[in-house]
Amino acid sequence: MTIDFKVFTMGIYGYFMKSKAMFLLFLSSVILCLILFNRASFADMLTLSEGLKLATENSRLIKITEREEAISEADTIIARSPLLPEINASLSQTFQAYRPQAIFGPQIVPVSDKDFLSYSVSIQQLLYDFQGSASLYKASRLILETKKLDTQRIKNLVSLEFSLAYFDLLESEKMILVAEKEVERLESHLYDAQYLYEEGVITKNDLFQAEVRLSDAKQRLIAAKNARAINASRINNILSRPLRTDVQVAEVTGTLSDTLHMDLMKAWESAENTRPEIKITDTTLEAVDKEETAKRSEYFPRFFLKGSYDYMENPFYVHEENWSLIAGMSLNIFSGSSTKAGIDKIQQQRQKLLKQKNRLMDDIRLEVEKYYLDLLSSKEKLDVTCTAIAQAEENLRINRLRYEEGVGTATEVLDAVTLLTIAETNYNKSFYDFKRAEAGLMYATGKDLSEVYQ
Repeated sequence: MTIDFKVFTMGIYGYFMKSKAMFLLFLSSVILCLILFNRASFADMLTLSEGLKLATENSRLIKITEREEAISEADTIIARSPLLPEINASLSQTFQAYRPQAIFGPQIVPVSDKDFLSYSVSIQQLLYDFQGSASLYKASRLILETKKLDTQRIKNLVSLEFSLAYFDLLESEKMILVAEKEVERLESHLYDAQYLYEEGVITKNDLFQAEVRLSDAKQRLIAAKNARAINASRINNILSRPLRTDVQVAEVTGTLSDTLHMDLMKAWESAENTRPEIKITDTTLEAVDKEETAKRSEYFPRFFLKGSYDYMENPFYVHEENWSLIAGMSLNIFSGSSTKAGIDKIQQQRQKLLKQKNRLMDDIRLEVEKYYLDLLSSKEKLDVTCTAIAQAEENLRINRLRYEEGVGTATEVLDAVTLLTIAETNYNKSFYDFKRAEAGLMYATGKDLSEVYQ
């Protein structure tokens, strides 16, 4: 058998170069994927303060309230118009079939041309209407103020919704870690159980028990991952992004200083002074008073001044143009009791608002107390569960050693794994219950969450 050394050498060289090129291409692809992944992760990594900013900027609910605010601002311009001069102008060209004529004894004389041009300009200014128009304008300004307060309320409500969803997402991520640790511990126990079963130390029932517990833990891991996906979709929905957008959130550490030494009475007082809902009700009551003043003004006359310039093309007139000034008064003598009914309606609205305010105050007090008690409860639970994890870990370590030495039982090990999982679950739940109660208490007392978490 003869081998051409040159051909063989070239073949080896070609294979090497081809493999090197493929390796470099593969390495470049991996590096590119890592760069894109890191960029995507960085783009989707959210802190709580950044998320709150995005939520208040992109929320559809806030955009709707802002449009309502713009509508109310246009209403104020409409309400102001009666206080300003009203200017009217008209221009007309008249075409008639017959030339206008008049009979003077035996003679018929024309009084104008058959076709003629006319135009006029008039200015009318309301002088005084017993504060009717001015009160309506002031009422519209107050209503605009309520719309601005409502926009503020909606922004803080969206901030609370995002904060709660943010903490839910962090909790679901911790639950995934807890479930993964449980699966890992049970897999380790199953490995030990298989070894002991093969050595004839334990029965097959112990092996089955470990397999069933592992299967149950894997199902909880699946449920935890589904919960995480749902919470991520909630975040995207609040941010007005596609629901399947990947979201990575940063952990929140520390405690809000305002909640450390808050007293319930002071919390109630803060809520009553700063909650926009209460300010909206008070401002609306002022607007209703102005509307009643405007309605009562209908019982009184309206005084106005009107000036006009008129021109009519007519060679038979001595003066084709004319100026006029009118000082006038108008009074509605009878309107079918509509004014009285309107006043009664406004008074009933006032009573309704007063009842609503009383109920609102009670609801706000109840909301503050709920979050305050939730904060205290979760803080106490957090203090208790801090030491429980270390105790459960030590309990699991001891039971594993006893089981490996043939002194303990499989049930004791499995129970120890379950106790550790419960301790970790309780700790994470208490921690994020505390964070949710913090956010809720700040909202209930009227604090701006965007500033609180800045």
